[in-house]
Amino acid sequence: MRFIVIIRRTGTGYSVDVPDLPGCVSTGMTVEHARQQIAQAIEGHLEVMRDSGETLPTPTPRQEFQVDEDEGEVFVTWVEVELAEPVTSGSQSSTVTKPRSKRKKP
Repeated sequence: MRFIVIIRRTGTGYSVDVPDLPGCVSTGMTVEHARQQIAQAIEGHLEVMRDSGETLPTPTPRQEFQVDEDEGEVFVTWVEVELAEPVTSGSQSSTVTKPRSKRKKP
């Protein structure tokens, strides 16, 4: 499952948000670190939604945006999370996610 994310440079690194998951945000020191952190944040966000009985969103396959010359450095990319087995609670069925990320060896 791929979620589009928006990564913005800040004074201390990068901040990331997920348009399909309002309130799901993270930060990182590098772009790759920010992508790893938001993958974990997406997992946690979806778990909270599931535990609250909310319907998990279907990721939007495309995002329209407009370049803002005053914004600074912005990246629009995606983060992939792997769906685990569905968890059934009463009559509702939902899913838990696991982030999929590649780790570099030192």
